[in-house]
Amino acid sequence: MRAVIAEDSVLLRIGIVKVLESEGYEVAAAVGDAEALLAAVEEHRPQIVVADVRMPPGFTDEGVRAALVIRRQWPGTAVVLLSQFVEERYAADLLAKHTSGVGYLLKQRVANVDEFVEALQRVAQGGTALDPEVVAQLLLRRDRDPLHRLTPREREVLALMAEGRSNTAIAESLVVSDSAVSKHINSILTKLDLPPAEDIHRRVLAVLRFLEVSQ
Repeated sequence: MRAVIAEDSVLLRIGIVKVLESEGYEVAAAVGDAEALLAAVEEHRPQIVVADVRMPPGFTDEGVRAALVIRRQWPGTAVVLLSQFVEERYAADLLAKHTSGVGYLLKQRVANVDEFVEALQRVAQGGTALDPEVVAQLLLRRDRDPLHRLTPREREVLALMAEGRSNTAIAESLVVSDSAVSKHINSILTKLDLPPAEDIHRRVLAVLRFLEVSQ
């Protein structure tokens, strides 16, 4: 799988390249700013892009804006944004228009190679990967009805759903059976007045809609 990386920190950029190459990715380009990122994507047409949220010249939202351009011009390209801190607005900007093939992770997640690689694979396959801390902040910000209808366990399941995890992954995380997870999800969808759906993209879309991230 061909990848393009955009990260202004040289050490982190080298580290991400090594992680991806060790997992069999072909890193077509590794650049340090948003302009070079867009040029590299146009030239190499990667399957996945890993980009920093803040890059030169302004170190504000250059990575987010570049990601939106990439998804608009090359919609088949999966994008994973990396951020030093939880920045809900930037996650919302990306997710407002795209609920598949996107990810938003904190940079500390890169240190856990297995977790980082699993998230990349999920996004590359058309799934969604939201950092657990981002999901927690979104849940806190939207902590009002109908969220209050949910039990504590259902809130846990909802958070893992929002991260983009499958039923099996949720079951493993909570140490429960797959059938128990299915029951919790059906209950969540019912309480949130959302129709049950087995397709993971529709399910993530429903979660994001409830969190008022999607428009």
